[in-house]
Amino acid sequence: MSAAHMSRPGAAAGTPPLACRITGHRLRFWAEGEKMRWCCERCDFEGAKVYSSAELATRYARGLDREDRDKLGKRSPISMLLLRFARRGRKR
Repeated sequence: MSAAHMSRPGAAAGTPPLACRITGHRLRFWAEGEKMRWCCERCDFEGAKVYSSAELATRYARGLDREDRDKLGKRSPISMLLLRFARRGRKR
């Protein structure tokens, strides 16, 4: 158990922080040989998967290790999509 969970007042043992419960875990991926590993930046959630080769593990880790914020200027967040629908409805 991480110190972050132990220090949160009113949190049950093993309960993820509020940010992870609302928006999901903020996972980071990396490869260690044939094993792809991941962990949450905010809590102690982690895991691993073994692949047949180190190249596959690295490929999948690289492909999954992205943040939605990286493409914020290229993709509209969901809130903007809802705003577009509202404006479209008003024009009719």
